[in-house]
Amino acid sequence: MSESVDDRLLGKLQELADRADEINQLLIDPAIASDPIQCVALSKEAGKLRRLVQPYLEYRTLSDERDEAQSIIDDVDQDSELRELAAEEIKDLCLQCDERLDSLKESLVTSDDANISSVIIEIRAGTGGDEAALFVRDLYTMYLRYCERHRFKFEVIDQAGSDMGGFKEIVLNVKGDGVYRHLGYESGGHRVQRVPETESQGRVHTSAVTVAVLPEPEEIDIDINWDTEVEEFVSRSGGPGGQNVNKVSSAIRLVHKETGITVSMRDEKSQHKNRAKGRRLMTARLFDFHQSAANQERAAARKTMIGSGDRSQRVRTYNFPQNRCTDHRIGLDLYSLEKIMQGEIDVLVKALQTHDKEQRLASL
Repeated sequence: MSESVDDRLLGKLQELADRADEINQLLIDPAIASDPIQCVALSKEAGKLRRLVQPYLEYRTLSDERDEAQSIIDDVDQDSELRELAAEEIKDLCLQCDERLDSLKESLVTSDDANISSVIIEIRAGTGGDEAALFVRDLYTMYLRYCERHRFKFEVIDQAGSDMGGFKEIVLNVKGDGVYRHLGYESGGHRVQRVPETESQGRVHTSAVTVAVLPEPEEIDIDINWDTEVEEFVSRSGGPGGQNVNKVSSAIRLVHKETGITVSMRDEKSQHKNRAKGRRLMTARLFDFHQSAANQERAAARKTMIGSGDRSQRVRTYNFPQNRCTDHRIGLDLYSLEKIMQGEIDVLVKALQTHDKEQRLASL
C-alpha cells in the first residue's frame, strides 16, 4: 500500500525533528562550540527548523492524547464513566489535530517562500508599442493598490517613461511579511485586449507586458567582487531636461562578466545612489539566476501549475471588452476586471496559493 500525503508529510517532519535534535547535540560539543563559524551556521539552521519542528511536536502531543482517548473508548473493560469522558474529549482532540495538520502542511511546503519579505518586481512593455507601455502603468497601479491594501512598503527603484504617459519599464521594491507568497505568482507574460487610447475606429488591440518577481532574501549567499567580476559604465541620464541631465554623468550600467546580466540605473540624480541601487538589483538578479539553476527539479514541478516564472510564458489575459481576467495556469475566469485593475487580486492570489500548495504536497 502506497503512503498517503499525510504519512509522507509526517515522515518529513520527523526527519526535521531528528535533525533539530542532532543540531542541539552538536552545539554542546566542545569541539564545535569553539568554532564560531560552525556554531553560527548550526544556530541559524536550528532557528529555521524550530518554526516547523515546534508545531510538529505540539501536534504529536495532541495526536498521542487522541490515540490514548481512542484506546480507552475501544477498551470494553474500562470504567463506563471514563469511556464517556474519553468520547467527549476525542471530538475536540480530533478537531485540533486536523487543524494543526493542515497548518503544518502549509508551513512545510511554503516555509521557504514565506521567509522572503522583500521582492524586486520588474515590469516591461512587450509587443504593442505605446499601448503596451500604458498597460505597464496600469499594472504598476494595480500592484501599488494591492500593496496598500496589505500594508506592504512600496518603492520605485527605476523607471523609463513613454511618450503617452506610460512606462517602457519600471522596477519596484516591495517589502512586507510573506510578500513573496503574495506576489511571486505574478512572473510571466501579461496580455491585454482592449481599445487603445490612440485607436480612432474602436478596434480591439492585443498587447503584452512581461513581469519578473525576484526574491530579495535578507541573507543572499552571492559573493560578488565588484572590481573584477562586474564592468561599470557611467553616462549622462536621459529623460526630462534640467541642468543635472545635461552636465552630470550619473547614470550607471553594470554588466556581470560571467553571466552577461546587465543592470541600468538612471532614476537618481546622484551617481552613488544609482550605483547602490544597481548593485542591489544585480545581486537580486544573480541570486535568481543561481537559484533557478540549482532548483531545476522544483521549477519543473511548479511549471505544471503556476508556471516557471519565465517572462515568455503567458500567465494572464485582461480582456476589457468582456470585463474578464483569465489566469491561464489554473483556468480561472473572473468577470470583475475593473476591481482587479484597482488592486483587488486577492481571489487570484488565493487560488494560486491553494493550487500551488496542493501540487507541492503531492510531490513530497
